[in-house]
Amino acid sequence: MFNNKNLKIDLKEQAENTADVKNTIKPNKIKKIIKIFFYSFIFVFIIFIFFGLKIIIPGQESTSWILRLPIISQLKHLVDSADNKLKGEEMDSINILLLGMGGINHEGGNLTDTIILVSLKPSSKKISMLSIPRDLAVPVENVGWRKINNINAFAEATVSGSGGLAVSQTISDTLNMPIDYFVRVDFAGFEKIIDDLGGIKVYVDNTLDDYSYPLDGKEDDPVYENRYEYLHIAQGWHNMDGAAALKYARSRHAKGGEGSDFARARRQQKIIEATKDKIFSLKILLKPKMISSIIDNLEKHLSTNFNIWEMVKIWDLFNGVKSDDIINRVLDNSPNGLLTDMIAEDGAYILTPRSGDFTEIQYLVNNLFADAPPEYKSEVTQEETTVEVRNGTWINGLASKIALDLEKYGFNIARIGNSKNQNFQKSVIYDLTYGAKMKSLTVLKNKMNADVYLGMPEWLIEDLSAELAKEKNPVQPDFILVIGQDADVTESGTENIIK
Repeated sequence: MFNNKNLKIDLKEQAENTADVKNTIKPNKIKKIIKIFFYSFIFVFIIFIFFGLKIIIPGQESTSWILRLPIISQLKHLVDSADNKLKGEEMDSINILLLGMGGINHEGGNLTDTIILVSLKPSSKKISMLSIPRDLAVPVENVGWRKINNINAFAEATVSGSGGLAVSQTISDTLNMPIDYFVRVDFAGFEKIIDDLGGIKVYVDNTLDDYSYPLDGKEDDPVYENRYEYLHIAQGWHNMDGAAALKYARSRHAKGGEGSDFARARRQQKIIEATKDKIFSLKILLKPKMISSIIDNLEKHLSTNFNIWEMVKIWDLFNGVKSDDIINRVLDNSPNGLLTDMIAEDGAYILTPRSGDFTEIQYLVNNLFADAPPEYKSEVTQEETTVEVRNGTWINGLASKIALDLEKYGFNIARIGNSKNQNFQKSVIYDLTYGAKMKSLTVLKNKMNADVYLGMPEWLIEDLSAELAKEKNPVQPDFILVIGQDADVTESGTENIIK
């Protein structure tokens, strides 16, 4: 399953093959150019994928030499060829898995701390990013259910270099969607890159106090207290070197809200954004020595199944994407999240799908690019409408699917749950605003093809009162939508579109 001997790109072989095409440059120079070009694209591409920003290099004349290089001309020809299609391009969905891990110098170095699924839609130039938590439990062939961050380590222990493909296969099977490419980055290499850049400037939103940050090399110290250090990072601006940035990104046991994996994911994105800002401010493509140092690090700490021409073509397709065309989602255990906390048989903390299977999550990832008509979304957003969604049927997961659709129309989802009465044939909207938000009500009614009633019946008043009493900061919805069986025509109610 994990045999993946041909995944890593052999730079020497790439250079030798290219030298046969055109011999106007000496073989050693060709290898050097390919090496610089490939890793520069990989590095900047990772930043681009995270933030969807178009790179603009002032003084185009000073960098135009890149376009005149014979190897670049060859790559341009490959990219422009209609016969060279990217994986997933014909299906209008290119899926890329970004993986971050500690590396050999860290405890559990092959565990993937960062897992982000990036989907590209060529026809609309849109990008979606879905963060997948490391504690999500998934089925592993011949092993059973394990945390998803273990997959890379299992594979590497079997066949060196196979981890990226193994994680891709597992996520593909779990989410029922193809994973076309992966990029796996060693955090140790990223630390060195930050040092090569001269450090980065990061704004810390919340003070971080971690009294048990692990010290590398001290994992087996007989004095338990010596294995850890106290990590304190105050709120505000910080100039971080590579070591400080890595600690900020990897801290797992901080007090308060910063102690969650979801907070850590946000910190990791802040580090990447700060790195991107530093790269662009330095005009890095104009600094060959800095590029050379970064390339040396990436060559040791990066693995991918991208070919050079594929990377160039993706850049060509998406280099003008705007931030408004990027969709950001996180799988989490929030009140309306699709995951829930559990303790495994071995006592380990894990996250599992709240519905009992992955159908809700599969629906999410396969419908990330679906959107509501802008005019309807604008009307709902202006009225700041909140909806509680209840499943009035015995169809598992139907309320979550409907809620995901309604969010795209601009509705704020207050709660998702099951109705006390689950014999609804037709969807019903209970209007608690008594007509105060007619535009939103019209959008919701037409989308769901639902009947509308003012106020609530007695059984629903009792249910809602009991729910509000349990919450610390209760939110009374504007509408309560009870879903009937008619909404399951397409498993999501998507046939009930607005006319």
